[in-house]
Parts: sequence; C-alpha cells; structure tokens
Amino acid sequence: MATLTVMPANHVPVLAPELVALLDPQPGELAIDCTFGAGGHARQVADRIGPTGHLYCIDRDPGAGERFAELEQRGELACEASFERGDFADVLERLAADGVRPDLVYMDLGVSSAQIDTAERGFSYSYDAPLDMRMDPEQPLSALELVNEWPAERLASVLRELGEERYARQIAAGIVRRRPLETTGELVEAIRAAVPPAYRFGRGHPAKRSFQALRIAVNGELESLDRALPVAWSMLAEDGRFAAISFHSLEDRRVKRHLAALAQGCVCPPELPVCVCGHEPEAELLARRAVKPAEPEAERNPRSRSARLRAARKLHHAGSSGTEGEDRRG
Repeated sequence: MATLTVMPANHVPVLAPELVALLDPQPGELAIDCTFGAGGHARQVADRIGPTGHLYCIDRDPGAGERFAELEQRGELACEASFERGDFADVLERLAADGVRPDLVYMDLGVSSAQIDTAERGFSYSYDAPLDMRMDPEQPLSALELVNEWPAERLASVLRELGEERYARQIAAGIVRRRPLETTGELVEAIRAAVPPAYRFGRGHPAKRSFQALRIAVNGELESLDRALPVAWSMLAEDGRFAAISFHSLEDRRVKRHLAALAQGCVCPPELPVCVCGHEPEAELLARRAVKPAEPEAERNPRSRSARLRAARKLHHAGSSGTEGEDRRG
C-alpha cells in the first residue's frame, strides 16, 4: 500500500527571499517549480507572477499533489497553476516537447522535511521504521531491496560515491553480515557496529552519509538532475532565469559546473592572442558565488545550513526561440 506524506501547512521554505530576489518573477510570466513539496516557494512565486501568470508544479510524491489541491482550493496560489506528478526530468522533457517555454525554472533538490519527519517513509536514521526511502511510494525499488539484495561491492560503491563515506567497504560488509534487515533501526545498528568507535561517537551521526547515499540510489536523484539541467536550460525563453537549491556537494557540484559552462565565453587556448573560436556565453550568473542561508535562518532551521543557491539568466543570443505574443504554455 502506498504511504502518503502529509505536507505541513506551516512549512517554511529554505532561502525563499533569496530565490525570489534572484529569479525576479514578473506579472504574467510562466514559471516551473520542479520540486513543489509543500508549496512554500511556489506560493511566493505565484504572488509575484499574479493572475495573468502560470505556474507548473512538479513533484513525484503524491503527498505534494494533495498539498497542491489544498492550496488551490483555499485560493493560496495567486496565479493559474497546474500540478504534474512525476520525476522532474521526465516532466520537463514532456513539457519541452509540448512547446512550453518558461520564463522561470527552479529546483529545491533533495528530500523534503515532510518526508524526513514522516517516520514510516524510512528516510530518517532518527526513527525506527520500515526500510523504504522512496520519494514516489509507488516505484518498485526501495531501500529494503537495495540493502538486502545488492552485493557488498555494489553497496560499498553506492556508499562511497553517493555518500562520500570513508568506511563504505566496512559498512557494506557489516550490512551483508546482518541480513536480512527490515527497519531503519536495524540498519543504523549495522552501521554503528561496522565503524570505529571514534567515528561512532564523533561529530555527527555515523549513519548520516549512508542514509544519504541509499536514498539517492533508491530515487535515482543524480541521474534525474543530470537529465533535467540541460532540458530546463534549453526550454527557457530569452532572458529566462534558472535557479537551484542544493543540500550536498554532489548536487551543488553538478549545478555549479553546468552554469559555469553556460557562462563561459571564449574557449580558445590561452596562448592565442586573438579569439578565433567565436564562442559566446549563453548565461549570465546572477550570483558570483553560491548563496547561503543567513545566520538567523540557519538558527531557526538547522537543516538549512547546508543549502546552496545558484542562479543564472539566459542571454539573448543563447538560441531561445519564441515569437512575441505566442502562447508558450504548450
């Protein structure tokens, strides 16, 4: 049976003022929220684009669809809006194929607080719950299968590459020794038993990196991001703005490199005195460095401390098509 997330009405989105300031939504614009969640960012963008604007809201979690319906019913989305359930890479590809050309595309990556705090979803090492970790509770692959069926070598690779876990090999071996594992509590104990005492009782929870890695693997998060970034950029209209909020280095590195490549001009070898490549930048970075939460926000919401916001504007010569007055909603 699918488990739904209850999206909290009092949810406060991370870096919301900074996101809105960089995106600078204008009345009548077309926007895409790739990770609707509880709708915190969406409401603020909707307020700015107003009743003549349109907002596409994407999320793979059915709980987000329920939250969207609640907000729409209460009139808390101040623009035309529609909900598209699915992996944001899949939905962006479909919208692009339908001719949708947004002025704004933004992403709030990773797992939501609502998903973490719903114990039965199995995302958190703080609760003892069934092993799950699926953002879409209807997808076949869950953490239960990954932990109990994947060979030690593959588990170690996941922990090392997606969690940057220094004791990946030891943890993978410890998990295999204790199979079958059915709950997050059993998984935490397997991890604790596999790592040295200094790591077990050091700064931070010893299972944090392993849980991150397993969650990313279960949901194919980095694969989705790698597919979504070029699609999101290519479908933007002229002067369109893109922004992404990341919560760990694997996400942020991808966003940073993608935008940096788009913002790069001449690619000639440095020894050439004159540019002969003719390469022009496609993007203007809207912040020179990643934007971090201010200390008051980090104190109110400790989970926001790792957040990094990057944004860029699409330049006129970047290949956007579009005709004045056309319907860009597809």
